[in-house]
Amino acid sequence: MDPYALLGVARDADEKAIRSAYRALAKKHHPDLNPGKPEAEAKFKEIAAAYALLSDAEKRARFDRGEIDATGAETAPRGPAGGGGYYRQYAGDGGHARYSAGAEDFGGFDHDDLESLLRRAFNQGGGGGPGGGPRTGGFPLKGQDAHYSLTVDFLTAARGATRRLTLPDGQVLDVTIPAGLKDGQALRLAGKGGPGVNGGPHGDAFVEVAVSPHPLYRRDGDDIIIELPVTLKEAMLGAKVKVPTIHGSVMLAIPPRSSSGTRLRLKGRGIRAGHQVVELKVVLPPGEEPELATFLEGWKPRHDADPRAGLADLDREGA
Repeated sequence: MDPYALLGVARDADEKAIRSAYRALAKKHHPDLNPGKPEAEAKFKEIAAAYALLSDAEKRARFDRGEIDATGAETAPRGPAGGGGYYRQYAGDGGHARYSAGAEDFGGFDHDDLESLLRRAFNQGGGGGPGGGPRTGGFPLKGQDAHYSLTVDFLTAARGATRRLTLPDGQVLDVTIPAGLKDGQALRLAGKGGPGVNGGPHGDAFVEVAVSPHPLYRRDGDDIIIELPVTLKEAMLGAKVKVPTIHGSVMLAIPPRSSSGTRLRLKGRGIRAGHQVVELKVVLPPGEEPELATFLEGWKPRHDADPRAGLADLDREGA
Protein backbone atom coordinates (compact mmCIF):
# COMPACT_ATOMS: atom_id res chain seq x y z
CA MET A 1 0.00 0.00 0.00
CA ASP A 2 1.13 3.55 -0.65
CA PRO A 3 3.15 4.75 2.39
CA TYR A 4 1.71 8.26 2.10
CA ALA A 5 -1.81 6.86 2.30
CA LEU A 6 -0.87 4.60 5.22
CA LEU A 7 0.34 7.58 7.24
CA GLY A 8 -2.41 9.86 5.95
CA VAL A 9 -0.03 12.58 4.70
CA ALA A 10 0.29 14.47 1.45
CA ARG A 11 3.06 13.53 -0.98
CA ASP A 12 4.75 16.89 -0.35
CA ALA A 13 4.55 16.56 3.45
CA ASP A 14 7.67 17.65 5.29
CA GLU A 15 9.68 15.53 7.76
CA LYS A 16 7.90 17.00 10.79
CA ALA A 17 4.42 16.21 9.44
CA ILE A 18 5.44 12.65 8.57
CA ARG A 19 6.96 12.08 12.02
CA SER A 20 3.88 13.53 13.76
CA ALA A 21 1.51 11.33 11.74
CA TYR A 22 3.61 8.26 12.47
CA ARG A 23 3.70 8.86 16.21
CA ALA A 24 -0.05 9.37 16.41
CA LEU A 25 -0.80 6.18 14.45
CA ALA A 26 1.88 4.19 16.25
CA LYS A 27 0.39 5.07 19.64
CA LYS A 28 -3.08 4.10 18.40
CA HIS A 29 -2.03 0.71 17.01
CA HIS A 30 0.89 -0.19 19.29
CA PRO A 31 0.64 -3.88 20.34
CA ASP A 32 1.27 -3.00 23.99
CA LEU A 33 -1.85 -0.84 23.95
CA ASN A 34 -3.92 -3.41 22.01
CA PRO A 35 -3.28 -6.77 23.70
CA GLY A 36 -4.87 -9.74 21.99
CA LYS A 37 -5.52 -7.86 18.75
CA PRO A 38 -3.33 -9.28 15.95
CA GLU A 39 -4.83 -6.85 13.45
CA ALA A 40 -3.43 -3.95 15.49
CA GLU A 41 0.04 -5.51 15.47
CA ALA A 42 -0.15 -6.01 11.69
CA LYS A 43 -1.25 -2.41 11.22
CA PHE A 44 1.56 -1.21 13.49
CA LYS A 45 4.13 -3.06 11.36
CA GLU A 46 2.71 -1.52 8.16
CA ILE A 47 2.89 1.95 9.70
CA ALA A 48 6.48 1.39 10.87
CA ALA A 49 7.53 0.18 7.41
CA ALA A 50 5.91 3.20 5.76
CA TYR A 51 7.67 5.58 8.15
CA ALA A 52 11.01 3.80 7.65
CA LEU A 53 10.74 4.49 3.92
CA LEU A 54 9.48 8.08 4.06
CA SER A 55 11.85 9.14 6.85
CA ASP A 56 14.84 8.14 4.70
CA ALA A 57 15.37 10.99 2.23
CA GLU A 58 17.13 8.80 -0.34
CA LYS A 59 14.56 5.99 -0.23
CA ARG A 60 11.68 8.48 -0.34
CA ALA A 61 13.14 10.17 -3.42
CA ARG A 62 13.62 6.83 -5.16
CA PHE A 63 10.05 5.80 -4.32
CA ASP A 64 8.70 9.09 -5.65
CA ARG A 65 10.62 8.52 -8.89
CA GLY A 66 9.16 5.03 -9.18
CA GLU A 67 12.52 3.29 -8.80
CA ILE A 68 11.43 1.23 -5.77
CA ASP A 69 8.08 0.11 -4.45
CA ALA A 70 6.59 0.56 -0.98
CA THR A 71 8.59 -2.41 0.35
CA GLY A 72 11.88 -0.92 -0.88
CA ALA A 73 12.26 -3.46 -3.70
CA GLU A 74 13.50 -2.38 -7.12
CA THR A 75 10.74 -1.81 -9.67
CA ALA A 76 13.09 -2.36 -12.60
CA PRO A 77 16.58 -3.84 -12.98
CA ARG A 78 19.48 -1.47 -13.35
CA GLY A 79 22.72 -2.19 -15.16
CA PRO A 80 26.01 -0.45 -15.93
CA ALA A 81 24.40 1.42 -18.82
CA GLY A 82 22.01 3.08 -16.40
CA GLY A 83 24.69 5.00 -14.59
CA GLY A 84 26.86 2.55 -12.69
CA GLY A 85 26.22 -0.70 -10.95
CA TYR A 86 23.29 -2.80 -10.06
CA TYR A 87 21.17 -3.28 -6.99
CA ARG A 88 19.69 -6.47 -5.64
CA GLN A 89 16.96 -6.39 -3.06
CA TYR A 90 16.39 -9.06 -0.47
CA ALA A 91 14.15 -9.43 2.53
CA GLY A 92 15.51 -10.13 5.99
CA ASP A 93 13.84 -10.78 9.31
CA GLY A 94 12.44 -7.39 10.16
CA GLY A 95 13.53 -5.30 7.21
CA HIS A 96 14.81 -4.92 3.69
CA ALA A 97 18.43 -4.83 2.69
CA ARG A 98 20.32 -3.80 -0.40
CA TYR A 99 23.42 -5.29 -1.96
CA SER A 100 25.23 -3.00 -4.36
CA ALA A 101 28.22 -3.43 -6.61
CA GLY A 102 29.32 -2.09 -9.96
CA ALA A 103 31.89 -0.48 -12.18
CA GLU A 104 32.02 2.68 -10.11
CA ASP A 105 33.62 0.69 -7.28
CA PHE A 106 36.77 0.51 -9.40
CA GLY A 107 36.92 4.05 -10.67
CA GLY A 108 35.41 3.29 -14.06
CA PHE A 109 36.87 -0.20 -14.65
CA ASP A 110 34.74 -3.30 -14.62
CA HIS A 111 35.99 -6.34 -12.73
CA ASP A 112 37.70 -7.96 -15.75
CA ASP A 113 39.46 -4.69 -16.62
CA LEU A 114 40.79 -4.37 -13.09
CA GLU A 115 42.02 -7.94 -12.96
CA SER A 116 43.75 -7.51 -16.32
CA LEU A 117 45.36 -4.26 -15.16
CA LEU A 118 46.70 -5.84 -11.97
CA ARG A 119 48.02 -8.83 -13.85
CA ARG A 120 49.98 -6.54 -16.15
CA ALA A 121 51.24 -4.56 -13.17
CA PHE A 122 52.36 -7.50 -11.03
CA ASN A 123 52.87 -10.48 -13.35
CA GLN A 124 55.12 -8.96 -16.01
CA GLY A 125 58.86 -9.61 -16.03
CA GLY A 126 61.57 -6.97 -16.11
CA GLY A 127 60.31 -5.05 -19.12
CA GLY A 128 61.65 -5.72 -22.62
CA GLY A 129 65.10 -6.92 -21.55
CA PRO A 130 66.43 -10.44 -21.98
CA GLY A 131 64.61 -13.06 -19.99
CA GLY A 132 61.83 -10.68 -19.15
CA GLY A 133 58.85 -12.63 -20.45
CA PRO A 134 55.41 -12.67 -18.84
CA ARG A 135 54.84 -14.95 -15.86
CA THR A 136 51.95 -17.37 -15.65
CA GLY A 137 49.19 -17.39 -13.08
CA GLY A 138 46.87 -14.67 -11.74
CA PHE A 139 47.45 -12.27 -8.86
CA PRO A 140 45.20 -13.02 -5.83
CA LEU A 141 42.64 -10.27 -5.31
CA LYS A 142 40.31 -9.66 -2.39
CA GLY A 143 36.62 -9.95 -3.24
CA GLN A 144 34.32 -6.97 -3.44
CA ASP A 145 32.81 -5.60 -0.25
CA ALA A 146 29.04 -5.96 -0.04
CA HIS A 147 26.75 -3.32 1.45
CA TYR A 148 23.38 -4.05 3.02
CA SER A 149 20.79 -2.03 4.89
CA LEU A 150 18.54 -3.26 7.67
CA THR A 151 15.74 -1.59 9.63
CA VAL A 152 15.15 -2.63 13.25
CA ASP A 153 12.73 -1.38 15.87
CA PHE A 154 13.77 0.89 18.74
CA LEU A 155 13.68 -1.80 21.44
CA THR A 156 15.78 -4.23 19.39
CA ALA A 157 18.47 -1.59 18.98
CA ALA A 158 18.30 -0.63 22.65
CA ARG A 159 18.37 -4.13 24.13
CA GLY A 160 20.29 -5.99 21.42
CA ALA A 161 19.25 -9.06 19.44
CA THR A 162 20.17 -11.32 16.52
CA ARG A 163 18.58 -10.83 13.12
CA ARG A 164 18.83 -13.31 10.25
CA LEU A 165 19.43 -12.05 6.71
CA THR A 166 19.22 -14.01 3.47
CA LEU A 167 21.77 -12.75 0.94
CA PRO A 168 21.26 -12.64 -2.85
CA ASP A 169 23.22 -15.87 -3.32
CA GLY A 170 21.06 -17.70 -0.78
CA GLN A 171 23.61 -17.54 2.00
CA VAL A 172 22.13 -16.87 5.44
CA LEU A 173 23.78 -14.47 7.87
CA ASP A 174 23.02 -14.11 11.55
CA VAL A 175 23.69 -10.43 12.35
CA THR A 176 24.26 -9.60 16.00
CA ILE A 177 22.71 -6.26 16.93
CA PRO A 178 24.68 -5.00 19.95
CA ALA A 179 22.75 -3.35 22.75
CA GLY A 180 22.74 0.42 22.32
CA LEU A 181 23.17 0.43 18.53
CA LYS A 182 22.58 3.91 17.14
CA ASP A 183 20.60 4.87 14.06
CA GLY A 184 22.82 4.82 10.96
CA GLN A 185 25.58 2.77 12.59
CA ALA A 186 27.27 0.21 10.31
CA LEU A 187 28.25 -3.31 11.33
CA ARG A 188 31.20 -5.06 9.63
CA LEU A 189 31.02 -8.78 8.92
CA ALA A 190 34.53 -9.88 7.99
CA GLY A 191 34.79 -12.26 5.02
CA LYS A 192 31.07 -12.17 4.21
CA GLY A 193 31.39 -10.15 1.00
CA GLY A 194 32.05 -11.23 -2.58
CA PRO A 195 34.39 -14.15 -3.40
CA GLY A 196 38.05 -13.46 -4.00
CA VAL A 197 39.77 -13.72 -7.40
CA ASN A 198 42.55 -16.23 -8.07
CA GLY A 199 42.43 -17.57 -4.54
CA GLY A 200 42.19 -14.20 -2.87
CA PRO A 201 40.16 -13.69 0.34
CA HIS A 202 36.47 -12.85 0.43
CA GLY A 203 35.48 -9.24 0.80
CA ASP A 204 33.66 -7.91 3.85
CA ALA A 205 29.97 -7.19 4.35
CA PHE A 206 28.82 -3.90 5.85
CA VAL A 207 25.30 -3.70 7.28
CA GLU A 208 23.97 -0.18 7.87
CA VAL A 209 21.20 -0.27 10.46
CA ALA A 210 18.30 2.19 10.56
CA VAL A 211 16.43 2.39 13.88
CA SER A 212 12.71 3.13 13.77
CA PRO A 213 11.44 5.65 16.36
CA HIS A 214 9.28 4.45 19.24
CA PRO A 215 5.93 6.08 20.14
CA LEU A 216 6.77 6.12 23.87
CA TYR A 217 10.55 6.27 24.22
CA ARG A 218 13.13 8.82 23.08
CA ARG A 219 16.88 8.45 23.32
CA ASP A 220 19.45 10.95 24.60
CA GLY A 221 22.84 9.27 24.50
CA ASP A 222 22.42 6.20 26.71
CA ASP A 223 19.48 7.74 28.59
CA ILE A 224 15.87 6.95 27.74
CA ILE A 225 13.29 9.72 28.05
CA ILE A 226 9.57 9.11 28.47
CA GLU A 227 6.64 11.49 29.04
CA LEU A 228 4.37 10.20 31.83
CA PRO A 229 0.81 11.54 32.21
CA VAL A 230 -0.32 11.98 35.84
CA THR A 231 -3.57 13.19 37.36
CA LEU A 232 -3.94 16.48 39.22
CA LYS A 233 -4.42 14.55 42.45
CA GLU A 234 -1.28 12.47 41.91
CA ALA A 235 0.75 15.59 41.14
CA MET A 236 -0.57 17.48 44.16
CA LEU A 237 -0.55 14.75 46.82
CA GLY A 238 2.08 12.40 45.43
CA ALA A 239 1.58 8.79 44.41
CA LYS A 240 3.25 5.54 43.37
CA VAL A 241 2.55 4.63 39.75
CA LYS A 242 3.68 1.95 37.32
CA VAL A 243 6.07 3.19 34.62
CA PRO A 244 7.15 1.26 31.50
CA THR A 245 10.87 0.99 30.77
CA ILE A 246 12.82 -0.78 28.03
CA HIS A 247 13.61 -3.47 30.61
CA GLY A 248 10.06 -3.91 31.97
CA SER A 249 7.65 -1.93 34.15
CA VAL A 250 8.69 -0.56 37.56
CA MET A 251 7.02 1.47 40.32
CA LEU A 252 7.88 5.17 40.54
CA ALA A 253 7.24 7.46 43.52
CA ILE A 254 5.87 10.84 42.43
CA PRO A 255 6.68 13.45 45.08
CA PRO A 256 3.89 15.76 46.30
CA ARG A 257 3.43 19.14 44.59
CA SER A 258 4.95 18.00 41.30
CA SER A 259 4.41 20.13 38.20
CA SER A 260 4.33 19.37 34.50
CA GLY A 261 7.90 19.19 33.29
CA THR A 262 9.23 17.76 36.54
CA ARG A 263 11.94 15.20 35.74
CA LEU A 264 12.46 12.05 37.79
CA ARG A 265 15.24 9.54 37.23
CA LEU A 266 15.11 5.75 37.22
CA LYS A 267 18.73 4.75 37.78
CA GLY A 268 20.16 2.06 35.51
CA ARG A 269 16.95 1.72 33.46
CA GLY A 270 18.41 3.14 30.26
CA ILE A 271 20.80 1.72 27.67
CA ARG A 272 23.89 0.03 29.10
CA ALA A 273 24.83 2.24 32.09
CA GLY A 274 22.29 4.91 31.20
CA HIS A 275 19.14 5.90 33.11
CA GLN A 276 15.49 6.50 32.27
CA VAL A 277 14.29 10.07 32.67
CA VAL A 278 10.56 10.45 33.37
CA GLU A 279 8.99 13.80 32.44
CA LEU A 280 5.71 14.39 34.25
CA LYS A 281 2.73 15.82 32.40
CA VAL A 282 -0.22 16.85 34.57
CA VAL A 283 -3.48 15.94 32.83
CA LEU A 284 -6.84 17.39 33.91
CA PRO A 285 -9.95 15.17 34.10
CA PRO A 286 -11.55 14.63 30.67
CA GLY A 287 -15.09 15.45 31.87
CA GLU A 288 -16.62 18.24 33.90
CA GLU A 289 -15.75 18.29 37.61
CA PRO A 290 -18.13 20.82 39.24
CA GLU A 291 -16.84 20.08 42.77
CA LEU A 292 -13.26 20.80 41.70
CA ALA A 293 -14.33 23.98 39.92
CA THR A 294 -16.27 25.17 42.99
CA PHE A 295 -13.30 24.42 45.22
CA LEU A 296 -10.88 26.33 43.02
CA GLU A 297 -13.19 29.34 42.77
CA GLY A 298 -13.22 29.67 46.55
CA TRP A 299 -9.65 28.63 47.12
CA LYS A 300 -7.25 31.26 48.43
CA PRO A 301 -3.68 29.95 48.13
CA ARG A 302 -1.44 30.56 51.13
CA HIS A 303 1.41 31.31 48.74
CA ASP A 304 -0.19 33.25 45.89
CA ALA A 305 2.83 33.24 43.54
CA ASP A 306 2.52 34.39 39.93
CA PRO A 307 3.83 31.57 37.69
CA ARG A 308 4.34 34.09 34.87
CA ALA A 309 6.44 36.48 36.90
CA GLY A 310 9.52 37.50 35.00
CA LEU A 311 8.07 36.96 31.52
CA ALA A 312 7.61 40.71 31.01
CA ASP A 313 11.27 41.35 31.89
CA LEU A 314 12.42 38.67 29.46
CA ASP A 315 10.20 40.18 26.76
CA ARG A 316 11.76 43.62 27.28
CA GLU A 317 15.26 42.11 27.06
CA GLY A 318 14.45 40.61 23.68
CA ALA A 319 12.98 43.87 22.34
